[in-house]
Amino acid sequence: MKQDNETPLILDAVRDFMKLESAGGILLLLAAIVALLVANSPLAGFYSELLDTTVAVQIGALSINKPLLLWINDGLMAIFFFLIGLEIKREVMEGELSSFKQVVLPGMGALGGMVVPAAIYAWLNWGDAIALDGWAIPVATDIAFALALLGVFGSRVPTSLKVFLLTLAIFDDLAAIVIIALFYSGDLAVSSLLVAAVALVIGVIMNRMGVTRTSSYILLGIVLWIAVLKSGVHATLAGVLIAFCVPMRDREGQSPLRTLEHDLHGPVAFAILPIFAFANAGLELGGMSMADLAHPVTLGVILGLLVGKPLGILAFVAIGVALRFVQLPNNVSWMQIFGVAFACGIGFTMSLFIAGLAFEHGSGDYFSGDRLGILVGSILSAMAAYALLHLSLPQMARKD
Repeated sequence: MKQDNETPLILDAVRDFMKLESAGGILLLLAAIVALLVANSPLAGFYSELLDTTVAVQIGALSINKPLLLWINDGLMAIFFFLIGLEIKREVMEGELSSFKQVVLPGMGALGGMVVPAAIYAWLNWGDAIALDGWAIPVATDIAFALALLGVFGSRVPTSLKVFLLTLAIFDDLAAIVIIALFYSGDLAVSSLLVAAVALVIGVIMNRMGVTRTSSYILLGIVLWIAVLKSGVHATLAGVLIAFCVPMRDREGQSPLRTLEHDLHGPVAFAILPIFAFANAGLELGGMSMADLAHPVTLGVILGLLVGKPLGILAFVAIGVALRFVQLPNNVSWMQIFGVAFACGIGFTMSLFIAGLAFEHGSGDYFSGDRLGILVGSILSAMAAYALLHLSLPQMARKD
């Protein structure tokens, strides 16, 4: 009887946890910690062999043969980017990006949060052509971690501040998509690009003809993903492209896009992103010293995230306010904006993803250096963000 009574309690606890706004960020953090522990334990060899395990899928002459790590980074992360594409389209059509007035302030912050970190990294690594490939690593923001940190303060956070962070993160995601497409694609295969273009055109036609069955877009998305994968353009972009084809509304006024977005949030937050973190955050710390933090790649990432990101966001927002292009939202102070700017320095997921693309053909020194920089820079940014928000947010719950 005791066991029967305990089971519903455990299930209720799990459900309550999954409802938490910060739950996805907590799981991401736990997955990263487990990866670090495993990579620095007697299981390190097994961890490495697992990620290097070749997984092959073949249908006739068509074959995809990749290590498990790349199936995670190219395959599972395409679903993550598919969700990002759905969110961006929803925000553009009906959300925070649908009004020019709403997007100017976070848009300026996002611009500064991209330019300054990239400049700091490039300055520290100037003259090293391989290292310079990582210029975009500190540009990214991990929205799951940033929102998880904001969620710790509950109702103390003004709604307008949360909207500012969400909108800024959407611009960051858009920038990451463009950067990956322009700077981290390999040699292009024209025939595969043609197949991808045909699949995309079919998706647009389906949308214009009023096809609302989401399974049709998912099947077409698989074809598009394979074609993009074979073309030399990074495969995750297929997820974004097919997401833009999913209709916002059907004839009855229902939203296939919102339904699909809702259905994907759980699997992405509680499975795909933790798996990605576990596969990419396993940094061997043995033999490392304080001198490793001074490596230009490591230092560039740390300073880009910890200094460049908040400084760029705050400076560009301040310029916009000074020139009267924009004004701060109601109930939001400069200290709170600064706290959120530090939260945007938590790069983690997207930074790890871009680092993998940047140094895919680089040496182990760059791989370890960028991951060390991402971990240290993200942790320090989170600590600074927490301290500033704790000091600047009202102590009592507020209603906007």
